[in-house]
Amino acid sequence: MIVVGGTNNIAFGTGILTERTHAIFHTKQNSPLRYHYDSAETLLFELTLRSNIVEAARALSRSGAYFADFQHSFCNPVYWERTKEGKFRLRSGASSHDAIQDIFANGTAYAFECSMAVIVVLHKGILDTIEERHYEALFADLFLFDENANRRLQLIDRRPIQEAVAGDILYVQNPDYDPTIPWAKGENVVMLDNGRFFGHGYGMGVASAEDVMTILNKQRLPESTISASFTDRFVHPDFAYFAQWARRGYNQPLIATIGDWMHVEKI
Repeated sequence: MIVVGGTNNIAFGTGILTERTHAIFHTKQNSPLRYHYDSAETLLFELTLRSNIVEAARALSRSGAYFADFQHSFCNPVYWERTKEGKFRLRSGASSHDAIQDIFANGTAYAFECSMAVIVVLHKGILDTIEERHYEALFADLFLFDENANRRLQLIDRRPIQEAVAGDILYVQNPDYDPTIPWAKGENVVMLDNGRFFGHGYGMGVASAEDVMTILNKQRLPESTISASFTDRFVHPDFAYFAQWARRGYNQPLIATIGDWMHVEKI
């Protein structure tokens, strides 16, 4: 259940929600768990950022970026310096905003693992939802993929898996993976809409849950009887944290309270 300012009776006017954001809202509104928001603006920001994460995942699947382990990763040297561990550090003087955008515009200049792919997707979703100057300030010394840089994404661990909605990051484990293929031990995926997921490994792209399992199961030990499966954990950015830097127009609805109902309309 979604609760905003003490009420769970929320009505959106025409044009406020898209088909995707309405589906996300509907799913969370019908959950047995309570999701509290300090304002309708914060709720709308989350819905918008989730939608932009989905769009970013679909865009990365079309970008031409290759899958590779860290040993064989590569990047565009105009924006990035590749470390000896195969990770990407923003080049001095380069714009973090432009560097992330370049991954999507010039995908064939990049190769990276699925774990880095979901981080790239989250960055793209965020930069498309907050003011560019704020993104530059927050991620001025961007480093893909180190723990400190990931902490700046303000990732929140959640469970159970049944509560995951579009824009969440899930993990598919593969317990009996072939140890000669270490990256086959699992796959980080972005939950899209309509039962689809984005995974970067093995050129997976946009796929159903069944397709994700089938691809990973092909990388198991010959005698394995344990299928790949989703873990019960998922993560997403702290939407309320990033909402303070929302782009203008994303969180400026007209809000009226009539009785027990909160009405959210376009200005």
